[in-house]
Amino acid sequence: MSNASMPLPSSDRADVTARLREALLAADFTADGLLELLGAPAYTALARSETVPALRATRDDGPLASLVRLFLLQRAVPHARVADVLPVDALLESGWLVGAEGAEGAEKAGAAGAYGAGRADELRATVDVRPYGGPDGEDWFIVSDLGCAVGGAGGIGSRDEGVVLGVGGASTTLAGITVRTPAASALDVGTGSGIQALHASRHATRVTATDLNPRALHCTRLTLALSGAPEADLREGSLYEPVGDTTYDLIVSNPPFVISPGARLTYRDGGMGGDDLCRSIVQEAGERLNEGGYAQFLANWQHVEGEEWTERVRSWVPRGCDAWIVQREVQDVTQYAELWLRDAGDHRTDPAEYAARYDAWLDEFEARKTRGVGFGWITLRKSGAAEPSVTVEEWTHPVEQPLGETVQAFFGRQDYLRAHDDAALLAEHFKLADGVVQEQIGLPGAEDPEHVVLRQHRGMRRATQVDTVGAGFAGVCDGTLSAGRILDAIAQLMGEDAVLLRDRTPAQIRLLVEQGFLEPVGLEGQEMQ
Repeated sequence: MSNASMPLPSSDRADVTARLREALLAADFTADGLLELLGAPAYTALARSETVPALRATRDDGPLASLVRLFLLQRAVPHARVADVLPVDALLESGWLVGAEGAEGAEKAGAAGAYGAGRADELRATVDVRPYGGPDGEDWFIVSDLGCAVGGAGGIGSRDEGVVLGVGGASTTLAGITVRTPAASALDVGTGSGIQALHASRHATRVTATDLNPRALHCTRLTLALSGAPEADLREGSLYEPVGDTTYDLIVSNPPFVISPGARLTYRDGGMGGDDLCRSIVQEAGERLNEGGYAQFLANWQHVEGEEWTERVRSWVPRGCDAWIVQREVQDVTQYAELWLRDAGDHRTDPAEYAARYDAWLDEFEARKTRGVGFGWITLRKSGAAEPSVTVEEWTHPVEQPLGETVQAFFGRQDYLRAHDDAALLAEHFKLADGVVQEQIGLPGAEDPEHVVLRQHRGMRRATQVDTVGAGFAGVCDGTLSAGRILDAIAQLMGEDAVLLRDRTPAQIRLLVEQGFLEPVGLEGQEMQ
C-alpha cells in the first residue's frame, strides 16, 4: 500500500488520542526517553534517517523498545507486547494500528475501521509518531506518513504526490528562528505535519494553519491533539487563498520552495516556475501582517546569469516592511538537482529514467539561465517606516539556535539606528555585548597586528574586522561615557584631530550596533546578539 493512500487514524476520537498520549508518556516515549534508551549515537543516527543502530538498541522486549520499533522504526511488533503498553482495541478501531497482515485489506476497504477486524498476532503502526521536545520541555508528538522519516540514504521512501513528511532540518530551523513574542493571531502557511502550528500554539491566542493537501491538515490535527495542544483553525487551499484578507501578528511558512521542473510532490514542489512561489508568498505577506507583526520563511532563490541575487530577493520585499534576508547556502545546479532527485528516491529507479529526470532539471535551469540556487531565511517586520530597512547578506557559518530573540533584537536595532543621526549617535552610551571577544591577527613577533577582529560567541556568531579606533572604542564601551567623549579621548591618545575622528567614526559604530557587537544602553531590555 502506498503511504498517501493508507487511511489515517481518526481525528475525531479525542478520547482515544488522549489515552494514546497518556500511554506514550507512561512508557517514557519522549525525546529524553529515546535518548536514554538508544544512546546518543543511535539517537542522532535516527535523526539522519538511519535505523540500523536503533534496531540494534531495541532488541530487548521492554515497553519503550516496543514503541520505538512500532512507531519510529515501523516494524511489526507482537500483539502481546503492544497490549502491555497501549490500549490496542481502541487504537485498532480508530486506525492508529493495523494487523501486520491487514494492510492490503485496509487498502481495499478504504476505511480505518477495517483495521479492527479479527485479531492479529503482530501489529503495525499506520503513521509515524515521533517524540519531539518543545522549547520549555514539553513532550510533543509529530504525526506523519510512514516511511518518510526512516529508511536511510534511500530517500523519503515514498513517491506519492500527497505524502506528508515529519520533522526535518528545515522544520526545526524555521522553528528556531521564529520570534516567539505573545501574539493574538498566527498563521502557518503550508503546515505539513503541523510542527510550526504546534510551536505557535504556545504563544499565539489564535492559530490558523493552511495546506493544499487535505492529508497534511489531517496529520496536523493529529499532531496537535496527540501533543495536548489547543486545536487550530485548519483550512484547505493554496498559500493565502484560504484566509482571504485576514491579517495576523505572525506568519510562518516552510513552503514547497524547491525549484523543480513540475509539481510531483506536494510537500516540496510548488508548481510555479522557478522561484515564483517563494517570491509570491513573501510579496503577499505584507498586506496580511498587522502593524509590528513578523513574517518568517524558508526559501530558495535562483542565481541568474547577469543578475545579482541580492537584488533579486530584495525586490520581493513588500512595501511597509523591514526585511532581513540571510543566504545560508548556495548549490550549483547539478548539486541541487542531485539533492532533490535523491530526496524522491529517483536514484533507485531505472538508470535511463533517472537520467531523463536529471536532464529535465538541467533543461529547466538552462531555460531560466540559472547557474545556482540559494537557500536561506527571510524575515519581514511590518514597520510602516517611510524608509524601510532591508538587509540582504550571506552568512554560511554556524549559528546558535534558537535565534528568535536574536531576530527580534536585530529589528529593534534597525529602529534605533533609523531614529538616530550621527550627532545623536555620538551622544549615546553603549556597552559591549555579552560574548564578544577580540582577536589580533598578524605575523609572529610583529609589533602591531595586521587585523583586529571582533567575534561573537552567541547568536549569529559573527566576526567583523575593525581598525584601531574601532577596537579601542569597543573595548572601553561600558555604558559610562558617551560615544563622543570616548572618541575625544581616543583622539587625544592617538594625536588625531577630534573633529575629524567624530566625522569618520559613526559609520563604523553603526555597523557594530547593527551587527550586535555594541548594545545601546537604552535598549538593554532586548537581547542584543
